[in-house]
Amino acid sequence: MDFKNQKIPAVFLDRDGTINEEVGYLNHPSRLRILKGVPQALKKLQEAGFKLFVVTNQSGPARGYFPYELVDKIHELIKKRLSKYGVEIAEFLVCLHHPSENCPCRKPKIGLIEKALSLYPIDISKSYVIGDRLIDVELALNSGIKGILVLTGYGKGELEFVLPQRDFKPHFIAKNLLEAVNFILKDLRT
Repeated sequence: MDFKNQKIPAVFLDRDGTINEEVGYLNHPSRLRILKGVPQALKKLQEAGFKLFVVTNQSGPARGYFPYELVDKIHELIKKRLSKYGVEIAEFLVCLHHPSENCPCRKPKIGLIEKALSLYPIDISKSYVIGDRLIDVELALNSGIKGILVLTGYGKGELEFVLPQRDFKPHFIAKNLLEAVNFILKDLRT
């Protein structure tokens, strides 16, 4: 059997409000707080064979709120904290553009997913997008991937006030990342 061409499942995770506490613009490393249960949830995905990606819009530098280098510094800090649990993020895929730039990589557009697909042999049919905003669910739909809304971060407000006005629904709604992961692991068996 040729394992070089074997496709792997992936989970594309939003950053703020999904992995770490939502604080508006994360403008200093001291404000980074990994949400409870996140390392354990990501470890379960990794052990089940999923490649993990963070897919995030970070327009703070383009708005002049903090330097571009801070985004990389925050990602290095997240990697360091998660590595203590044996969790490895394959890539941090980031759109640094201002929304007015109409960038093709800004969620819910699919540029960042396309980048991951160009770098890794990903099986879209067994992959998921998880986030606390409906733009994450839209990203999933636009990419042909299942989208899960978590009720951490902005999730509760998105569910109650925004989703009723939309013409699409998440594949699943989870109270947190661990519940989303448990759903994924069950969903793949069915």
